[in-house]
Amino acid sequence: MIKKISLIILIVFYILAGLNHFRSANSYIHIIPTYLPAPGLLNALAGFFEIAFGVMLVFPATQCFAAWGIIAMLIAFLPVHIDMMMRAPVMLGDIKVTPLIAWLRMPLQGLLIWWAWWYTGSK
Repeated sequence: MIKKISLIILIVFYILAGLNHFRSANSYIHIIPTYLPAPGLLNALAGFFEIAFGVMLVFPATQCFAAWGIIAMLIAFLPVHIDMMMRAPVMLGDIKVTPLIAWLRMPLQGLLIWWAWWYTGSK
């Protein structure tokens, strides 16, 4: 029962997060490291894949692939989090990301990876 409720929360979380990449694109584009090309495209791809993986989590046939996709995506996002730690304080939309918050986001990535891993079918 807990795993099913957790899955529903994970699905909603990624779909809403993905939609937010389009609704508040400038907030995300602003935090993409300057050494990465085409920040607008990268933001749109992140939003697309967050939505796609969220939807794919709904279906048992694609759930494992979606979970591994989320893990790969979270690993790909690590340069953004490292850059935020180095540049903090930065603004993420209306939210001021202080150095402490930027550092706390790193262990959160591990927790999110573990949460997705729970649905990979791995033991």
